[in-house]
Amino acid sequence: MPESRCTPGQTVGPFFSIGLPFPGDNQLVKAAHPGAVRLHGTVYDGANEPIPDALVELWQADADGRAPRAPGSLLRADRDTRDDLAFTGFGRCATDVDGHYHFTTVAPGAPRFFALTVFARGLLHRLFTRAYLPDGDLTVDPALSSLDAERRATLLCIAENTSGRTSYRFDIHLQGPRETVFLVYPGELG
Repeated sequence: MPESRCTPGQTVGPFFSIGLPFPGDNQLVKAAHPGAVRLHGTVYDGANEPIPDALVELWQADADGRAPRAPGSLLRADRDTRDDLAFTGFGRCATDVDGHYHFTTVAPGAPRFFALTVFARGLLHRLFTRAYLPDGDLTVDPALSSLDAERRATLLCIAENTSGRTSYRFDIHLQGPRETVFLVYPGELG
């Protein structure tokens, strides 16, 4: 019997921009939604240059800390309304020419983090990280408590208040001295 091998990873893009983004892909809730927050940042390469063609996916719990079970995804071009019952906890945003991404969503309840996946040209595998809200109890999370303070800081959002609206900045550094901590899940890399 021939030896069985996994298919090796392949670089992601930049062709993914053809079919993955769609209107409203970064809006998990409307900006006027009570409790709406903005999560934004820039994706940087190892030379600290912005990446203009990365894709960031967001997965999160709702404001009560529950994992959403609603089918589907985001605001679709054929549907311009969204209510709390349709919150799916999933969003997708391509970076702009300056490497910037942004989501309109709600702050997740406990656990107080956004799970992010990064796709970019030159990456053979997607990267997983978390963006923790600064007001959460960071001492109870085993992933955070296993890191030294400098590495742990790469997983913390910076809270901002822009025009009376809460905003969180989370920059993602793929390599270099400020590299974001990335997570590996069992079985992910084969």
